[in-house]
Amino acid sequence: MADKKFVEEITSMEDDFAQWYTDVVRKAELTGYTQVKGFMVIKPAGYAIWENIQRELDRRFKETGVENVYLPCLIPESLLNKEKEHVEGFAPEVAWVTYGGNQKLEERMCVRPTSETLFSDFYAKDVHSYRDLPRLYNQWCSVVRWEKTTRPFLRSREFLWQEGHTIHATAKEAEERTEQMLNLYADFLEDFLAIPVVRGQKTEKEKFAGAVATYTIEALMHDGKALQCGTSHNFGDGFARAYGIQYVDKDNTLKYVSQTSWGMTTRLIGAIIMVHGDNSGLKLPPRVAPVQAMVIPIQQKKEGVLDKAESLKNVLVAAGIRARLDDSDKSPGWKFSDQEMRGIPVRLEIGPKDIEKGQCVIVRRDTREKIVSPLEGIADKVKEVLEQIQHDMFENAKARRDAMTYEARTKEEFTEIADSKPGFIKAMWCGDVECENAIKDQLGGVTSRCIPFHQEHLSDTCVWCGRPARKMVCWGRAY
Repeated sequence: MADKKFVEEITSMEDDFAQWYTDVVRKAELTGYTQVKGFMVIKPAGYAIWENIQRELDRRFKETGVENVYLPCLIPESLLNKEKEHVEGFAPEVAWVTYGGNQKLEERMCVRPTSETLFSDFYAKDVHSYRDLPRLYNQWCSVVRWEKTTRPFLRSREFLWQEGHTIHATAKEAEERTEQMLNLYADFLEDFLAIPVVRGQKTEKEKFAGAVATYTIEALMHDGKALQCGTSHNFGDGFARAYGIQYVDKDNTLKYVSQTSWGMTTRLIGAIIMVHGDNSGLKLPPRVAPVQAMVIPIQQKKEGVLDKAESLKNVLVAAGIRARLDDSDKSPGWKFSDQEMRGIPVRLEIGPKDIEKGQCVIVRRDTREKIVSPLEGIADKVKEVLEQIQHDMFENAKARRDAMTYEARTKEEFTEIADSKPGFIKAMWCGDVECENAIKDQLGGVTSRCIPFHQEHLSDTCVWCGRPARKMVCWGRAY
């Protein structure tokens, strides 16, 4: 009864997806609440996922020549105001510091919502010649945005992220870096997190404040809502002109740099939960899982069982598998439920009968398939199973996304799909922001998620107004 109740504490995603998400975050002990509304404690289980994300992304960044730096968390108001479009885009979400100790500050300081202004001010002082370029910098930090509605990982008033900021001698180099980082993000989500994405460009309406162009990767959650998982921005020379970032070129003339920025956040943990999770809880792809294998002894009080389970765990760890042993006094059924709820990719069950036969039972978290395996060569077998799980989780998520992606060629089709079928809608668009606004207003929050790099010609006319179409757009409701 206790084991059954343990699982039942997670609301069914079919009954209430939002509550299911909250239950999974709470039961898996990923976050905790604080005295400050909208701010979260990231507990060890949640932070360990972030550490694995951070470690892998950082490795990939450095392979492209990026170096890490750290800039202040406070931005003077005068510095923020130098780029008008940028500050207007963030003004509603900015948190201000007005006192230092007991003294009122002469100038307000905002807690960084993002660091374009700080990097621009830094680059203006630090770059003088074409020999100083390019500068390929990234920082790992937290930012504060005063969101009205918050939800753990998806939207919180403070979140962790990385923000890359690069400057280049030419517009062509900046554009190449913008696209390079977007593709790096997409490959990371698909290879490491097993999350399929749509790569594309944001419309003028949806692009980042102050950018020439914003590129995005969009993923589809279990409930059919989209989640923007990473963005890469080409700023052209807008910030360079506002902040005076100039260099002397080879021809001895003074020129403005071209700039980019790109970022990913702890929102990715929410994406992992909502793409892969089920009614038993988390389902972590092996490559990102802090614990890849849990060894569970059966009848552990019997002589030799616990020792053999400990030995099995040590064999896995020695082979580079992130493994643990659950030697608590809970029942095996409780341990199975706990392992499943926490999303650990495999468990290895071993009891007296298994020891006699020189075997153990590998149970996959994703399919619950049971695999009887000899103890000899067990590490190689577990690695093989983990790789298969990683592959299958991506393919299953992709199949689900594709099944929830629809095409609309008329306004009536578009409206009917938006009203009755959660997911992505591919439809042609004229490029007019008035159509974009009308779709959002009349279809209950359906927005342009991106203009996919991979374009399809579905018709000659805009799905909404009937005028000549310019691009195919991926539409949907989003978090």
